[in-house]
Amino acid sequence: MSASQETRQIALSHPHSIFVNGEWVSPSSEGLIEIVSPVSEEVIYTVAEAREADIDRAVAAARAAFDEGPWPRLSHAERAGYLLRFADALERRNAELGHAWTAQIGALYARAQNVGLSGVATFKRYAEMASTFPFSEPHTPSDGHGRALIVREPVGVVAAIVPWNAPLPLSTNKTAPALLAGCTMVLKASPETPLEAYIMAEIAEEIGLPPGVFNVVCAHRSASEHLVRNPGVDKVSFTGSSATGRHIASILVERMARYTMELGGKSAAIVLDDMETDRAVGRLASGICANSGQICAALSRVIVPRKRYDDFVDGFATAMRALTPGDPYDPSSALGPLAMQRQLERVASYVEKGKAEGAKLVVGGKRPPGLNRGYYFEPTLFADVDNRMTIAQEEIFGPVLCLIPADDDDDAVRIANASPYGLNGAIFTHDNRRAYELACKVRSGNVSQNRFRVDFGVGFGGVKQSGVGREGGKEGLHGFLEPKTMLLD
Repeated sequence: MSASQETRQIALSHPHSIFVNGEWVSPSSEGLIEIVSPVSEEVIYTVAEAREADIDRAVAAARAAFDEGPWPRLSHAERAGYLLRFADALERRNAELGHAWTAQIGALYARAQNVGLSGVATFKRYAEMASTFPFSEPHTPSDGHGRALIVREPVGVVAAIVPWNAPLPLSTNKTAPALLAGCTMVLKASPETPLEAYIMAEIAEEIGLPPGVFNVVCAHRSASEHLVRNPGVDKVSFTGSSATGRHIASILVERMARYTMELGGKSAAIVLDDMETDRAVGRLASGICANSGQICAALSRVIVPRKRYDDFVDGFATAMRALTPGDPYDPSSALGPLAMQRQLERVASYVEKGKAEGAKLVVGGKRPPGLNRGYYFEPTLFADVDNRMTIAQEEIFGPVLCLIPADDDDDAVRIANASPYGLNGAIFTHDNRRAYELACKVRSGNVSQNRFRVDFGVGFGGVKQSGVGREGGKEGLHGFLEPKTMLLD
């Protein structure tokens, strides 16, 4: 399927409107946001650009819906009914959502084709929590008089700000728990990937969500900051870079607004001495190419035993040479293009920094031969990497792997923790006890054994500059609730 054909599969009803207070309305300006295909480098779709006045309209609608509307006053079971209808509608539009992801950022269609089903699962999980989550929890008063309750109430109006790399899963992981909690919200889509948010708005209209409960805008940076600064917003749920997250936090602290943030990562995989080279290489080489490396939790640093270092260099070199970029609709492609021109330039600049600081470029490091159109970049392997180098400390967000030697388990943990980030990690070993012990020592919000693995059904998030709070599972629902202590006679 060509880039010009991709969007034929996507049928938005009102792409040049914004969704506010349950209606499709004209924005305050005639500005349009252009979506550029990373395969053809051509404009393939346009949507309305929201400006500051449009942001204020959306927040005002959400504010009124929370303060005066029925939504926060429905029972959790009643809100769960809406979530189940949302899930059914997502399932019906699964194919369309898959094409949207591939068209906008070049995600492999083999992976993208069922992305809608991930949203279905998220909405159903939270609907089930309506009857199991402790929204009201009894306690024994310390003075022995009367009774005590912890009642968990909706935090209020939520601004959900999602990035471009995985727009649907990140949107549903914010929307489903916020709605179950009783919050109203403004979903701010990335200007690179707005199509999923528009489809979700159409679903909200279809299932009859009360006006103002769910509002959708797409905006550039200045209007997005205006959303964060709007005093009608009680909480911001943000996924994106650590630099932007720090800036948002500095704004919100002025009014003590709540926030959760899932930010950047430079996650490490520690390979222990009992793990076969080919098994670790096979999983980690393909993993760094997932979504062309544009995953915040990517295991981009691989720490291996020094005495087997050369074997790992050879193994990764062979594996990564075999992973060829290509058309995201071609089943033989191991990875598609990077999402945009600036991302291609960013990855290329980090490759140059790595070489300048003394790392050895073993494989890749450039655009693939014969793919001069589209934002393609070869899977790239650096050896002889010192953990203090820029390529080992900063998030590249591309298919670039850094191979680092360690003397023993303690040294490997030290290297893994010597990072400003703490989002993800992995321990490669057949020894479950060692895996657990080292996982306890690694300072990150998520650690898996023998593979790249995250689970939003359980919970996901980071420590240090990788974020605040968690998304997914019960932990993710807590972030949209305020606990209230009631001491009653």
